[in-house]
Amino acid sequence: MTENEMEIELNEPLVPVEEYLAAGIHIGTQQKSKDMKRFIYRVRGDGLYILDIRETDDRIKTAARFLSQYEAPKILVVTSRQYGQYPARKFAETIGGTAATGRFIPGMLTNQNLNGYMEPEVVVVTDPIGDSQAIKEAVQCGIPIVALCDTNNMTSYVDLVIPTNNKGRKALSMVYYLLTREMLRIRGITTSLTLEDFETEL
Repeated sequence: MTENEMEIELNEPLVPVEEYLAAGIHIGTQQKSKDMKRFIYRVRGDGLYILDIRETDDRIKTAARFLSQYEAPKILVVTSRQYGQYPARKFAETIGGTAATGRFIPGMLTNQNLNGYMEPEVVVVTDPIGDSQAIKEAVQCGIPIVALCDTNNMTSYVDLVIPTNNKGRKALSMVYYLLTREMLRIRGITTSLTLEDFETEL
């Protein structure tokens, strides 16, 4: 394989751009934080900030490589967002990780006497705002954080940002599906899972 061929392979998106657009992965909010400025492609006429899909694609690949360094049961995925719960659980279940969906119980990572106490080695959060308690505890414990971040998120405590619409049902399904597929590919596992398998019933 020549260097050019390798570059083409590296730049090959995980799914065609049209599929990303159809899932609305690029549609941000009407607010932008200084932290997320570099992931923003442009601002739409209606004031919505649009994320750069290439950055999202690139970061999903990077996150999959990063997470693959950990033993699956030590990966914790957290989401309080309603639309994030089903795809996050599916992601955890498929890769062999753990999911904490719905309300995050304070002390889950810091209080050893707590019933649901866990000791993950890496945490994936769906929204730094909604999942702020999990981030706070992960930081206290020195656990690295991968976060799905929208245009309005602050990323000061996040180790790896995946820029994406983290509110939309289809966008969240797409990100968790691609993260799952890419992690399985790195492990040499072929999967018959499709995007539909990650979509929440309305």
